Amino acid sequence: MMAIQVKNLVKSYGSIEAVKGVSFEVKEGEIFGLIGPNGAGKTTVLRVISTLLKINSGSVKIMDYDMEKDADKIRKIISYLPEDAGAYKNLTGRRYLEFIANFYDPEECKQMIQKGIEIADLGERIDDRVDTYSKGMMRRLLVGRALMTNPKLAVLDEPTSGLDVINSREIRKLIKETAKKGTTILLSSHNMLEVEYLCEVIALISGGKIVEEGKPKALMDKYDADNIEEVFTKVVHQ
Repeated sequence: MMAIQVKNLVKSYGSIEAVKGVSFEVKEGEIFGLIGPNGAGKTTVLRVISTLLKINSGSVKIMDYDMEKDADKIRKIISYLPEDAGAYKNLTGRRYLEFIANFYDPEECKQMIQKGIEIADLGERIDDRVDTYSKGMMRRLLVGRALMTNPKLAVLDEPTSGLDVINSREIRKLIKETAKKGTTILLSSHNMLEVEYLCEVIALISGGKIVEEGKPKALMDKYDADNIEEVFTKVVHQ
């Protein structure tokens, strides 16, 4: 089964057409990368898939649920980590995870919170207030929040933003392990090495349209490129 089916998606903000007939599919359990320059429309697509924006035309299905009819059902099985996400600063890290977990099955709360704490890996700082956290610590907490719910689909926008090399490596490892356990990952990142390492399939969006799609190795071969960064540059500027 396809985890995500996007067909001829159009989204406008007033007279500005941000997404212009985008179509792509993501298989269950796959790590799929949606990449593009700033203003290309990728964040709009991620927000649509996360049920935060209504579309003008086209269709979106998540695990065979129709976005227009079944948005509430979709919200129960997905998790979204925006690039600019924050947490309640007056709570401790632990209390924040507890607050989020309480929206889910009460029987799974304790296990969910423990998983979030393990993913965040903040040690004793998990019991400090969020407003004392560095950007990297905040990001680890938010990644923990996004993945602790065992979502069928995790939409991750710049998951390692603000993290140092060691923490970034840990989060990438965690994303791969999460996908192996059955969670589908839709990922966006400006770090092309990260995209190349994590993603099985990549779609490149520019000017509100998908301009290229394929497996990283196939794209590098097609554009005679040494890495995905070179592919990205050649496609966007051709």
